[in-house]
Amino acid sequence: MGTSMEGDCLSCIKYLMFVFNFLIFLGGSFLLGVGVWVVVDPTGFREIVAANPLLFTGVYIILAMGGMLFLLGFLGCCGAIRENKCLLLLFFMLILIIFLAELAAAILAFIFREHLTREYFTKELKRHYQGYNNTDVFTSTWNAIMNTFDCCGVNSPEDFEESIFRFINPGEVVPEACCRRNNHLGEVGFSNREECLSGNMLYRNNKGCYSAVVDYFEMYIYVAGALAIVVLTIELFAMVFAMCLFRGIQ
Repeated sequence: MGTSMEGDCLSCIKYLMFVFNFLIFLGGSFLLGVGVWVVVDPTGFREIVAANPLLFTGVYIILAMGGMLFLLGFLGCCGAIRENKCLLLLFFMLILIIFLAELAAAILAFIFREHLTREYFTKELKRHYQGYNNTDVFTSTWNAIMNTFDCCGVNSPEDFEESIFRFINPGEVVPEACCRRNNHLGEVGFSNREECLSGNMLYRNNKGCYSAVVDYFEMYIYVAGALAIVVLTIELFAMVFAMCLFRGIQ
């Protein structure tokens, strides 16, 4: 009777572990898809990522984590179904390393969160944005952001006051990238470039890029955060089931 119950319990753990690892497999596939999308995205987000070392590193961490989870999900499924102790132990050790790495990444993101504040971006914009020097990565990145999201500055066009842009271009209040555009007969042109550069609010984009980007990615941020919590929980349960199954196999 006891042996039968143990066998049923072991069988239950085996199939539960298979399900959890299949979910890890799907989570890894999703992360791989997100990473690849960011790298090849043609709308300008790729340029933003490439210009920021922190974001650039983050994208490739997502790709690496996605690939590892994809492989581990497959490995865990095979180990569970075949009841292979070697595969199960390897799976446990690798997923423990990934779990600790993800935890460390979350802690580092919390520690360096001040680098993602409005104040930080505003200070950097005033110091480094030049306006028309597209050979400068920082400048070309900001031009791509403002053109893509129809925004101006970090908080508003007033961010260019007392900036290096105004020093280099004393006759302009805002850069050309802030000017509103019209799509007429398939051709894109400025509504009124001269009035925009002189500071006329009617012909420039008045919304700050920080709000524009956050509004655009708000849904994706919440989805990514929720997915991260789900993945960490699944990994934790998968490790517990792997150890239970490992100890139960004769």
